[in-house]
Amino acid sequence: MTDSYNTIVIGGGQAGLATGYFLQKEGRDFIILDAGKRIGDVWRNRWDSLRLFTPARYSGLPGMPFPAPPHIFPTKDEMGDYLEAYAEYFELPVHLDVRVDHLTKEGERFLVNAGNRHFVAENVVVAMATHQIPTTPDFADELDPDIVQLHSSDYRNPSQLQDGGVLVVGAGNSGAEISLEAAHEHTTWLSGRDVGRIPFHIESVVGRHLGVPFVLRFLFHRVLTVDSPIGRKMRPKFISQGTILVRTKPADLAEAGIERVPRTVGVQDGLPTVGDDRVLEAANVIWATGYRSDFSWIDLPIFEGDEPVEPNHYRGIVADEPGVYFVGLLFLYAASSEILCGVGRDAKHVVEHIASRPPHGSRSSQIRT
Repeated sequence: MTDSYNTIVIGGGQAGLATGYFLQKEGRDFIILDAGKRIGDVWRNRWDSLRLFTPARYSGLPGMPFPAPPHIFPTKDEMGDYLEAYAEYFELPVHLDVRVDHLTKEGERFLVNAGNRHFVAENVVVAMATHQIPTTPDFADELDPDIVQLHSSDYRNPSQLQDGGVLVVGAGNSGAEISLEAAHEHTTWLSGRDVGRIPFHIESVVGRHLGVPFVLRFLFHRVLTVDSPIGRKMRPKFISQGTILVRTKPADLAEAGIERVPRTVGVQDGLPTVGDDRVLEAANVIWATGYRSDFSWIDLPIFEGDEPVEPNHYRGIVADEPGVYFVGLLFLYAASSEILCGVGRDAKHVVEHIASRPPHGSRSSQIRT
């Protein structure tokens, strides 16, 4: 048996739920497939002390404000619970524990396979983040086996660390925040280049009332887009190098006693070495080295480039393969596209395009193949 729908949304995170909201408003017959056991677990499964960079008033999805005072920065668990409540409130058809492993096209419709389950649809929205598979350098395997190694995706709190120094590799937002936490009880090094920083504290009066609204609503949402020259110039840097530090400042790192060291480049006698030829006596290494995208399960001629591989689209619409869409990718349209205050705009744009395509027939049926 094969389930047939007008639209299938792959991914039940914020991008998929926002897309579902607009599909429901259009009266479309759709389903949302997600590999997780529970809606919101993508947030819950991050490190314990994580809080959003956006205050509550900018952390809601379309149709439902975040249930907290406007200037509060939600925790990751609060965000996970909000996404779960959002899906329940709008009765979105999310099917959990369904991992899609193949997307292709047969005739005029798309075939979505998830293990022994099969679906067909006229439209498919891939609502997954760019960052999907944790990455570590090849030489990580050469480190002494007694060293505790964790990717930031597996780090939860300092109780996972053993006595001794901690090397955090990757000086972006995740690495900076994790290093601050580790420095309470460990000698800590932070390895990587200076990525820059927002020139105000986001939780200060200035940050809450002037800084965050300006950065998010004007700069990230309106100025840095693929339609502006500066946005097109900055987009490759956002994708390859990540964003500047948002909450953490260099002074915070210095005050915590964290030593900034160059890029980690290899291993000597089982210990990590950095760019100034020093060997660090680290007992723990946390790889805040990011993620890579994985679209290998999509068997459609819609990709360009070698690394990173990206779908060939404009604002999430794949012109060369009508009916295929993307939402939730890093800088899909603007610097805000991957975060909560921007994903709704992209989802609405994609659904408006879906609505402009006449359906071929009724859906929500069971067809034999």
